[in-house]
Amino acid sequence: MVARRKVAVVGVALSDCGRADDATPYALHAQAARRALADAGLDRSLIDGFASAGLGTLAPVEVAEYLGLRPTWVDSTSVGGSTWEVMAAHAADAVAAGHARAVLLVYGSTARADVRAGRRTGTLSFGTRGPMQFEVPYGHTLIAKYAMAARRHMIEYGTTIEQLAEVAVQARANAALNPEAMFRTPITVDEVLSGPMIADPFTKLHCCVRSDGGAAVLLVAEEYVRDCRTSPVWVLGSGESVSHAAMSEWPDFTVSPAAVSGRLAFERAGVRPAEIEVAEIYDAFTYMTLVTLEDLGFCGKGEGGAFVAKGRLRVEGGELPVNTDGGGLSAQHPGMRGLFLLVEAVRQLRGECGERQVRRNDGSPPRLAVASGTGGWFCSSGTVVLGAG
Repeated sequence: MVARRKVAVVGVALSDCGRADDATPYALHAQAARRALADAGLDRSLIDGFASAGLGTLAPVEVAEYLGLRPTWVDSTSVGGSTWEVMAAHAADAVAAGHARAVLLVYGSTARADVRAGRRTGTLSFGTRGPMQFEVPYGHTLIAKYAMAARRHMIEYGTTIEQLAEVAVQARANAALNPEAMFRTPITVDEVLSGPMIADPFTKLHCCVRSDGGAAVLLVAEEYVRDCRTSPVWVLGSGESVSHAAMSEWPDFTVSPAAVSGRLAFERAGVRPAEIEVAEIYDAFTYMTLVTLEDLGFCGKGEGGAFVAKGRLRVEGGELPVNTDGGGLSAQHPGMRGLFLLVEAVRQLRGECGERQVRRNDGSPPRLAVASGTGGWFCSSGTVVLGAG
């Protein structure tokens, strides 16, 4: 029996993001992985754990082969956008228990380029088998499911469309500080509201961008931290939860599975939501940010609208900077964005974010961050609490 070890994130990186018309998903995986290893200053021979999802017939076998890895611990959990927070939790447990010494999480997608080249179409449905067969014939698309949940919150708690629009406005304000963000031009609430309707109440700017891109995160056991060129960011606690597949089985459209994953993560980390200094939250739609803030405990249920309306999410002057890179609404969203949340959280804790860097009153970087991913249509959630070394 190996004593449980502390686990640190020591390498993070993005591949080229935004528009990558000439790249393949495999190439973006490899680019992100090489950059993460270089960030950590470690050799790939140390990696004995590997996690990947969304690419290949036998993911992560194909991707590991492409990268020249032969892992003895693997994870291919696929639960949508929250996949990477769930995988990070599994990887941390494996490293802590001695089942692996270094685990690489990697993702890459050419979602935007594929649509433009006619290799695929927009994702309107995830399939017609199982429980979903009872919803798909009625045109209940992915976007429509989120829109219906948002409308329920508006009816139940008086949340306004202007408050939801503020989420997009503040995400864009943060993106304006990020030279790697896909869209950086500031927007107003009126511009969000006047855009083309996608699924009532969501206009175009309530919805995430479609981009290409990849990301990688390297986790290691505490004894390897001294060999790294970066300061460690410790995995303090994590939680995961699933809720439903069919909308008819969702008990309450105003409560996401983050209510469970967040509570577990904070309890296991031994910290309170009020101690968190920066939050990276999955934001395929504006409502996701708002309801996840409620469910993680940053404000009470039904208070999300008032919470976001006061500019709290901004890097500049915000009480709780959220999606500091611009999020999926403005920075990048190449399909499953959960790994990008972890990359940005780690960079913020290491003080590497330049103009968009969050700082404490004394000018130092934050010490505690949370990354919370959502999958499907609020079907799953993974939450990870991270602490600076």
